[in-house]
Amino acid sequence: MTYSISNIARSKGDPKVLHSGPSSLGAADRMARALGWFSIGLGLAELIAAERITRALGMEGKETLVRAYGVRELGHGIVSLSPDKHLGLWSRVAGDGLDIATLMTAMRHDNPKRDNVGIALAAVLGVTLLDIIGAQGVTARHRRPSSQLRSYRDRTGFPRGVQAARGAARDFKVPPDMRAAPALAAVSDRATQEKAQEKARPH
Repeated sequence: MTYSISNIARSKGDPKVLHSGPSSLGAADRMARALGWFSIGLGLAELIAAERITRALGMEGKETLVRAYGVRELGHGIVSLSPDKHLGLWSRVAGDGLDIATLMTAMRHDNPKRDNVGIALAAVLGVTLLDIIGAQGVTARHRRPSSQLRSYRDRTGFPRGVQAARGAARDFKVPPDMRAAPALAAVSDRATQEKAQEKARPH
């Protein structure tokens, strides 16, 4: 489907895309992308429906706090979808801790919506586990061990050896379209010199 859409945007005469290659994204990267979009969706919900959320949890009066958490979730989601996805996921883990602490304040006995709070806590704990797994996976996948520095001492610009490279261009022939270059350069230099002499003459 993706390559069919890409062919529509191609100009006439451009090569066609027959099929797409394998994705370079690992399982951890795909999880980071899913959690990033989930975070953006949750953030929008908290911004748009803050009153409904607080009413369902018996936390009326905390709408401003819920909207602030929504802005935070949007930030987590954007970073989780960026090349620095590990930072986004670890920030989500920290945000999950704040959510759990906030929900715990609503687990009081006089809260008639205490059961809803318990369900929300269970959901947040489950998401927290996914965030930790995703953050650890992305960090491990993209981390370069400091103890294993890359060494290029065995690299050379002459893969077949210096001796084999000597005289390799002996049979080189100047392409026809480049043969006129020296003559054109000489004409250009002569024209430049004449202009300079013309400017130097007293008027």
